[in-house]
Amino acid sequence: MSNRALIVGISGIVGGNLAELLTAEGGWEISGVARNPGERTGVTPIAVDLREAEAVKSALAGVKPTHIFFNTWLRQPTEAENIRVNAAMVRNVLDAVEPGSSVRHVALVTGLKHYLGPFEAYGKGTLPPTPFREEQSRLNLENFYYAQEDEVFAASERQGFGWSVHRPHTIIGYAVGNAMNMGVTLAVYASICRELGQPMRFPGSSVQWNGLTDMTDARLLAQHQLWAATTPGARNKAFNVVNGDVFRWKWMWPRLAEWFGARTEELIGEGTPLEEQLQDAAPVWKQIAEKYGLAEGNIDRLISAWHTDADLGRPIEVVTDMSKSRRLGFTAYQATDEAFFALFGRLREARLIP
Repeated sequence: MSNRALIVGISGIVGGNLAELLTAEGGWEISGVARNPGERTGVTPIAVDLREAEAVKSALAGVKPTHIFFNTWLRQPTEAENIRVNAAMVRNVLDAVEPGSSVRHVALVTGLKHYLGPFEAYGKGTLPPTPFREEQSRLNLENFYYAQEDEVFAASERQGFGWSVHRPHTIIGYAVGNAMNMGVTLAVYASICRELGQPMRFPGSSVQWNGLTDMTDARLLAQHQLWAATTPGARNKAFNVVNGDVFRWKWMWPRLAEWFGARTEELIGEGTPLEEQLQDAAPVWKQIAEKYGLAEGNIDRLISAWHTDADLGRPIEVVTDMSKSRRLGFTAYQATDEAFFALFGRLREARLIP
């Protein structure tokens, strides 16, 4: 096979969906890197801690990818540590494959914190106007996304490969045990509300409830990575990538509840964060898992309430412009409500929700 993909972060939402796409496309030899890569049909797993430079060199010895897809990061207690650790992970991989002189393209997935700022200053200070556009300059803040980009740019200069940067909004996709997973978090929350006969209470801000927003299906993000990696006109460019529709949570929230047979309440004032609503939910979820024979009874393996609260609690409206990709020929579209419903169906099939 002429195309050899190295998916860094194969066990996550983005990497897993990309592996499924490349496998279905055919013509790709696929290797998948993670600390615990698991087993996937058509993927050669490579288990390594990306923070360890020598271990990465050893693990990737003899691996000669034509395309590298970075779909991972590790959350740290401070942004300074985020920068140190996550930049090093990118650098370690690119240094390890450099002797093979095989790489033609590197795709890096970051996100809208490029425009909104890092967790320590998220959505604060002077932000660029929405809709966010790729030509808007970096914020005057330290940000590990910028550090990751700089590692890719520097290696590109040395090694001569092309690159693409992909900036999704909140990602909807199938995965278990991930740090940022709104879709699964809301599915668990809705299941608990239905079981207890309680209403689903929107956990975010009135701005998010009433304002416009958008999201990114992991399957569409996989298509976008493949498109940029194989389209000459997309070489050495950064792109926003969202589903293509916009919505208000006051419209979306009842639709999600209806899928589960739960009820909702109109938001009055500001919402109660999920971390607070779910702080005592572990034993409840364990009982639900036992009652319905679910595959995972540990709620902490499924939800990331802190991340969902961060997204839904933002005090500003967030919409994203995709004109740049459209002009270059990427026309894929995904209705966001249907993306949620597809995920919920898959979670039910996997016996992760009742």
